Amino acid sequence: MDLTFSDSDLSFRKDVVAFLDNEYPTDIKEKQDKRIPLEKEEIIRWQKILHNKGWFAINWPIEFSGYKELSVTEKYILQEELAKANTPTAIPFGMGMCAPVIYSFGTQDQKEKHLPSILNSDIWWCQGYSEPGSGSDLASLKTKAELVDDKYIVNGTKTWTTLAQHADWIFCLVRTETTPIKQEGISFLLIDMSTPGIEVKPIITIDGSHEVNMVYLDNVEVPKENLIGEEGQGWNIAKFLLAHERSGIAGIAALKRELKRLKELSSEIPLGEGSLLEDYQFRSKIEETEIELTATEFTELRTLAAMSQGGSPGAESSILKIKGTELQQTISELFVEMLGYYAHPFYLENEIGSNETVGPDYAAPVMPHYLNYRKVSIYGGSNEIQRNVISKAILGL
Repeated sequence: MDLTFSDSDLSFRKDVVAFLDNEYPTDIKEKQDKRIPLEKEEIIRWQKILHNKGWFAINWPIEFSGYKELSVTEKYILQEELAKANTPTAIPFGMGMCAPVIYSFGTQDQKEKHLPSILNSDIWWCQGYSEPGSGSDLASLKTKAELVDDKYIVNGTKTWTTLAQHADWIFCLVRTETTPIKQEGISFLLIDMSTPGIEVKPIITIDGSHEVNMVYLDNVEVPKENLIGEEGQGWNIAKFLLAHERSGIAGIAALKRELKRLKELSSEIPLGEGSLLEDYQFRSKIEETEIELTATEFTELRTLAAMSQGGSPGAESSILKIKGTELQQTISELFVEMLGYYAHPFYLENEIGSNETVGPDYAAPVMPHYLNYRKVSIYGGSNEIQRNVISKAILGL
């Protein structure tokens, strides 16, 4: 693999840096740097800025995005510079997950109806996969869709539905037929969240945030034309979608930024006659993490190269999912270890004055971030399931 950037690649990097210097809104950057959660409108505003530049749906076929096509290297450079600048992560459910399903399996009418609004961030999507009792064993889902005349009547419950409180539409796996083989009889439906019979209730996670939800569907009427593909094709579509989701979960560029920040901060923490970064045990953990991250980055680059030649992410996406999420957890743990008792989970109780807190000003979000990231090895298909995928698809076991 040639790691040398061409002159045109270096010129493109300068363009990206200049764009971020001029177009990245200061108010959003300040909240990002302080790890203050963004409002829906702020996320949409940033996504629209990227879209207007032609840098939002960069992995879509150009016939649907209308963008100037970027090379694999340019995509890599763009993602790296966006991560360095700590820009908001694009919400993947519409642009990165539902859209590829629609332009790969949908009808022309479905493409014309949904793709433009996804591209322009006018419609917010969420994912209706997991159910109570059907998480990693997704094929055991029980949400039922019965075809009555020209509508599906949907009944069931979806759980861990990320940002459903903001969503305009949800894409759902539903059971349209009961069969001896549980992977059969599953279909893929697009459902308007404003349809009567849908109720969203928050799930407050261990870090105290409202990110995920329960979604209840009670006799929800869905037009037949909202079915993607054929009845019973949902499992194959779901596997296609999950491969795209898993390949994006790794977050290599953001991991590189966080590891760099960890090294910088730990070099400023005194320990003995030197700094924490100079401590043999702590530095060894950082170096081991950096080696793992570099190896994972090469796997991601190989996957991107295959996709650029018309391929789809296969079992490699499971490798990226495993290693990327493990690294996310490791780095969040190292931040906690670096801060010691300043990473106390009840940081809000540490206030001792109106403008003064115990510990460094960057300490407050560290424990909530650590707690939140316990989930990353579970969503998108648990890492245990991914190891089964690798054993079958790559090792032939």
